[in-house]
Amino acid sequence: MLVNFKSLSGTSKIWIYQSNREFSENEIEIIKTKLESFIEKWQRHGEDLKASYQLKYNHFIILAVDEKFNEVSGCSIDASVNLIKQFEKEFKLDLTNKLNISFKVNNDINIVSLADFQHYAKQGKINLNTVVFNNMVASKADFITNWEVIAAKSWHKRFFV
Repeated sequence: MLVNFKSLSGTSKIWIYQSNREFSENEIEIIKTKLESFIEKWQRHGEDLKASYQLKYNHFIILAVDEKFNEVSGCSIDASVNLIKQFEKEFKLDLTNKLNISFKVNNDINIVSLADFQHYAKQGKINLNTVVFNNMVASKADFITNWEVIAAKSWHKRFFV
């Protein structure tokens, strides 16, 4: 059951998939259409899931499920991952690489390898005030307050001397 993202409870489970490149306008329209169709039919053992999504900065797909309505199951999570894998294949994207790190300089989103992020930190190209995306957040409330933060307020801070 597709609902407005804002209507989901703060405890809703969140999954964040970051792309290794910006989505094109055409890809965004296709992704939206397929996500909406998927979420409308998304179920847990025959019962609807109350869910939503957001696309952020043309780089991130955020899926959310309100587990106060119905909890997700392994099968329902697998179904969502399969959809993400379809996007990877169809658009030649990397959405599931957890070793890519994202950060913002001015309004530009940068997606780099963990090794490059560490190198930039050592070189001083980025610092504790650099805005990073903490894709490890697990709830909607955490997403709202702790997803897009300065490195000093995220797990990323360990890479700075």
